[in-house]
Amino acid sequence: MSSGELLQIHPQELQFPFELRKQISCSLQLSNKSDNYIAFKVKTTNPKKYCVRPNNGVVLPRSTCDVTVTMQGQKEAPPDMQCKDKFLLQSVVASPGATTKDITPEMFNRESGYEVDERKLRVVYVAPPQPPSPVREGSDEDSSPRASVSENGHSSAVEFQASKAFNERVEQKDASFQARTLTSKVIEERNSVVEQNKKLRQELELLRRASNRSGGGIPFMYVVIVGLVGMILGYLLKRT
Repeated sequence: MSSGELLQIHPQELQFPFELRKQISCSLQLSNKSDNYIAFKVKTTNPKKYCVRPNNGVVLPRSTCDVTVTMQGQKEAPPDMQCKDKFLLQSVVASPGATTKDITPEMFNRESGYEVDERKLRVVYVAPPQPPSPVREGSDEDSSPRASVSENGHSSAVEFQASKAFNERVEQKDASFQARTLTSKVIEERNSVVEQNKKLRQELELLRRASNRSGGGIPFMYVVIVGLVGMILGYLLKRT
């Protein structure tokens, strides 16, 4: 701080994260490093555009004071985002124990004999803060989408192969079940034919015995019928 600066100002310029039709504020911190009471006043070249709170006051010795400057919502952006507005901070040594009520316009008039320190502050528009990206930073950001696509493609291929194998197993089970069912039916039919053939042979044997006891022969027609039935049964047995 030079010998002529009564208050330290931070930051040295008014920075507004500019957005259309949005009221934006920024803060200034005034620091008094001396043992004096310092009165200050804030002026601007465009008072309708800005609201300053407080626009004047007293900074106590070895203390600070925060000033908030609010810019009204703007309907259009300036060319090249450059702002020509300026602020002027005037400060002067006040009497010990002075308060805001003790401040008068004459205190900031050099013609009245006061030593007034004046600091000009310019207005700067900056880009508004961007929301954090949901994508992880670093090399993983570039590789993640491709890795995701690769993993998805591999997963789809695995699911397709698994589904195909499952369908083949189901078809094999169905074919095996049908084969077992058909075999069971053939065996049942074969057993039925064998049983019927056995009964016919038993009946034929009974007839022969009865004929021998009675002394008569077996009727020729009956023998022919029994023979035909035997041939049919034999044919059916060969097919099974």
